[in-house]
Amino acid sequence: MKHSKLRAAFLTLWGLGLVLFGVTIILGLPLAVSAVPGGILDHQAAGTAAEVDRIQHEWRLAALWNRAALAMMSDLVFIGIYGIGSVLGGLYFFRSGRGAVRWIGGAVLLAGGIFLATDYIETISQFSQLMRFEGDDAKAALAATVRPVKVAAWIATFAGILAALAIRRFQRRAS
Repeated sequence: MKHSKLRAAFLTLWGLGLVLFGVTIILGLPLAVSAVPGGILDHQAAGTAAEVDRIQHEWRLAALWNRAALAMMSDLVFIGIYGIGSVLGGLYFFRSGRGAVRWIGGAVLLAGGIFLATDYIETISQFSQLMRFEGDDAKAALAATVRPVKVAAWIATFAGILAALAIRRFQRRAS
């Protein structure tokens, strides 16, 4: 893929992914009820079937089960679009960059792949428990275990792409 096409694909998917991230956050806001103050984040970090069951019970009592399902489906779409955009961004900066931009591109490429894998593992584990109306210790533990890795990978992709864009801009001005 030519650099210009790779750049356009990365910017389109990554930017759309950021928009979808906002949509997913907005969809999840009502899930933060008094018994589940962290909303969907509490579900991600639950760690046990009993805690997942408690959270899902609270959401059902508040008539929010459908909202939880919608937020998780939105998250699944966000993960794919943002994750692929990040991978393409990392590849673009790795192939076309020099010095720090090339190094950051490689790091973003790796972090994007890790983000895709860990966030899909986490969200599919969550979603399957929600669809069954029943927590599962193994799935809850898996989601809670990969969560910090996913968060770190997301931060690395976001900050890395912003850094590469800024450095590249300064490099071009200096030329």
